[in-house]
Amino acid sequence: MVVCVCNAIRECQVREAARSGATTACQAYRTVGCQAKCGQCIPFARSIIAEERAAA
Repeated sequence: MVVCVCNAIRECQVREAARSGATTACQAYRTVGCQAKCGQCIPFARSIIAEERAAA
């Protein structure tokens, strides 16, 4: 599933970034070499990161 249309960031990339230590959406995006543009994806990215942190 695509999380960020502006940067074409997929859910699996956000999950991997969270597993690698990213605790915010901005950190996760930097991990894949991007940054949030319009911001519509931030809440979804945050929820994915929270899920990964809870599962760890």
